[in-house]
Amino acid sequence: MSDPRKNLMFYGLTLVTALVAVSLSAFVSAGSPKPAGPSLGRAASFVVLGGSTVTNTGATAITGDLGVSSPGVSATGFPPGTMARGAQHVGDPAANQAQADAQSAYAVLAGKPCTTPLTGQDLGGKTLAPGVYCFTSSAQLTGRLVLDGRGKGDNGVWIFQIATTLTTATNSAVLMRKGAHAGNVFWQVGSAATLGTGTAFAGNILAYSSITMNTAANLSGRALAREAVTMDSNNIQAPK
Repeated sequence: MSDPRKNLMFYGLTLVTALVAVSLSAFVSAGSPKPAGPSLGRAASFVVLGGSTVTNTGATAITGDLGVSSPGVSATGFPPGTMARGAQHVGDPAANQAQADAQSAYAVLAGKPCTTPLTGQDLGGKTLAPGVYCFTSSAQLTGRLVLDGRGKGDNGVWIFQIATTLTTATNSAVLMRKGAHAGNVFWQVGSAATLGTGTAFAGNILAYSSITMNTAANLSGRALAREAVTMDSNNIQAPK
């Protein structure tokens, strides 16, 4: 016959072991790395970066670095454009390294597994939680897109994979809600991005070819293109 005291000790030890395991599991979970987008490396200090030309018309205001990597040789339109807390880098090592880092980040973004296909759907009128959203062709924003951080703060990351073009209609907007941060939003654009007149956009745009910002389109984020960036009376500042 078994000894009741030994059985009690056995079950007591089993319970303690289980509780310790649960506590360790919670500790490991709490200490796990937060989800994050790709590293932008040297490109993180740039709010505007082109690989051939950067041109501006009108009273564009930029907060951060502006650059043109080789073989680009000039950035035009400053003045009348102005820069605050930043410097121009044209064909220098800083711009070249930033372009290389931006292209590396582009490749990382393109390789992320898609969690939500949105091909053929307009982004306008949608409220999206953090995730990886993909378009096998072009993407359009007409109206307002809300990015809902669900109170997760820096944990919330949005990645938009767009095979061809990104276009926004006049006065469209990307709105950050419930702890969402523009710095955690990434737009990987397979060809060209065009922000329509009066658009209020948010996030890091990494375009394979060009980025065009029409009159009074504003960006809380970065405009990083392999080729040309064109601006017209815009306000561009690094995301918070």
